Amino acid sequence: MTTFDAEIWADLPPLPHTSEDTGLRLDLITQQLLKSLNAAGDLTGTELADALGLPFSAVDDAIESMKVQRLCEIVGGSVIGPPSYRYRISSLGRDRALAALAHNMYIGPAPVPLALYSEYMRQFSEDMRKRISMEMVREAFSHLVLSENVLNQLGPAVNSGHSLFIYGPPGNGKTVVSQAIGQLMSGDLWIPHAVEVDGAIIKLYDPINHQRLEEPGPGHGIEAEHQYDRRWVRCRRPVVTVGGELTMDGLDLTYSRVSGFYRAPMQMLANGGVLVIDDFGRQRCSPQELLNRWIHPLESRVDYLTLQSGQKIDVPFLVLPVFATNIKPAELVDEAFLRRIQYKIFAENPTSDDFTQIFKNVCREKNLEFDPALVRHVIEGILEPRNIALRGCQPRDLINMALALAQYRDEPRHLTVPLLEAACASYFVDEDQGLSTLR
Repeated sequence: MTTFDAEIWADLPPLPHTSEDTGLRLDLITQQLLKSLNAAGDLTGTELADALGLPFSAVDDAIESMKVQRLCEIVGGSVIGPPSYRYRISSLGRDRALAALAHNMYIGPAPVPLALYSEYMRQFSEDMRKRISMEMVREAFSHLVLSENVLNQLGPAVNSGHSLFIYGPPGNGKTVVSQAIGQLMSGDLWIPHAVEVDGAIIKLYDPINHQRLEEPGPGHGIEAEHQYDRRWVRCRRPVVTVGGELTMDGLDLTYSRVSGFYRAPMQMLANGGVLVIDDFGRQRCSPQELLNRWIHPLESRVDYLTLQSGQKIDVPFLVLPVFATNIKPAELVDEAFLRRIQYKIFAENPTSDDFTQIFKNVCREKNLEFDPALVRHVIEGILEPRNIALRGCQPRDLINMALALAQYRDEPRHLTVPLLEAACASYFVDEDQGLSTLR
């Protein structure tokens, strides 16, 4: 039995008790029941309802309609009543199921009407507008070595919920910082398995991008009053990351002619959380195209998607977009575009002290003895003489390479000057030693 937790129950989607409460047409519920029955064989009334994530009372009318139309028949059961009866699809029902599958092959929890999903997201957005404090920022980024200047910019940027641009030299943790912003967004939310609009089904819950959390069970006593709509999945607030593979098509609904249903675009998957556009400027679409696509959603918090029929539908755009790039902003977009992205944070190079602290942190993570003299040798004896700028990624990379070399040489797992020098020799490019011409 799941322990009662008032916070979990607070925003549970209400349990639909009748077919009308689901917000779905009776024929759509019937189609989903027939597809489930056709795939599984004999099922009890309760099992049929469970397949759709609904209580039996919400599918009772549809099952009765199926019986009247001779789409299914009762082949067993007990005196308890219809929930315990065993149902079997008829030949006529199988023909109807195959026709429904030809339209779309979606089988599983019944979809949630788009209007209900939009209303939930709007309410969620209002409930979750909590002020992020300096203490919360420091805790969320405690595993990173960041300057006070950067930390003091991150909090207000996330509080705004608008958009954020993180830029700077490569290797200074822009991607890690972008993803860590999700830690500042406390709480969780409910995500539908699928959304329905005018008969079209959009698959929304994605196990790859959504981290599912424990959900309350049926419960007893006080918990029995808190049954929930199992068409929804309780998840952590999402942090969705896309990189150079992003195209303009990826920002709209993806329709599969084989399955007959849609998959939600990245920004819809990230609703209620963070969407990280990594390596901004290296996508297969231009920065101008991407920002043009989102100019209206960034301001109105509503996005417009297109169905196969050409019909436009509006969905909530309640996501914090974070653009991370190592390209100079002025080389990406003009001033007018940059103005649309209100917060800009420069991921600066670490100081010598920061570099030392990062080195120390990596040693601790890898159970290695930390020797400050080794770090001084790397900075003053190798990097500075070669005019190599310090980067936040260098300590971890060099330590990993030194350990790999020690293992190859069958030496003790211990950092030494020769190992780090060899790692630096392999890691950094010596421009003067490159060939001037190709042969």
